[in-house]
Amino acid sequence: MNAKRQDRNVAIQITKKFKAAAVELPALKKLVKNICLRFKLPKVNISIAIVGDTEILRLNKKFLKHNRTTDCLSFDLSDDDGMGTKVFELAVNAELAARQAKLRGHCCQAELMLYITHGLLHNLGFDDSTPSKARKMHDAEDEILQQEGFGKVFSS
Repeated sequence: MNAKRQDRNVAIQITKKFKAAAVELPALKKLVKNICLRFKLPKVNISIAIVGDTEILRLNKKFLKHNRTTDCLSFDLSDDDGMGTKVFELAVNAELAARQAKLRGHCCQAELMLYITHGLLHNLGFDDSTPSKARKMHDAEDEILQQEGFGKVFSS
């Protein structure tokens, strides 16, 4: 399948529920589409909610029973529809991204892109539950973000 046709099979919905975050939506959509192309997803619907600490805490409690804030939550809601359609939902914490970006010396957009990449990689089967798996996942994140012009965001 050529890149243009596959690009049409990537539907992305973005909801900003945290207004303080300066998010460049075209760059975000480009990142998501390029990750889908990289992993050869035939058809995918992705919803991304950009939220703050309060909302991510609420979602983390509701769905994972964790009483703490986090950087991102990712859910694979795919059904076996016979067409290989993937359905992913992500919630990313822009408030945490702003704090971490300041501490780590890069822009909030780059940190937020890291969270989105991390969530998508989880949905694609990556795991960070052991040091070796985490290294593989973080190396993939940095490689993807370097290709998108953000540099090595995780390793910075």
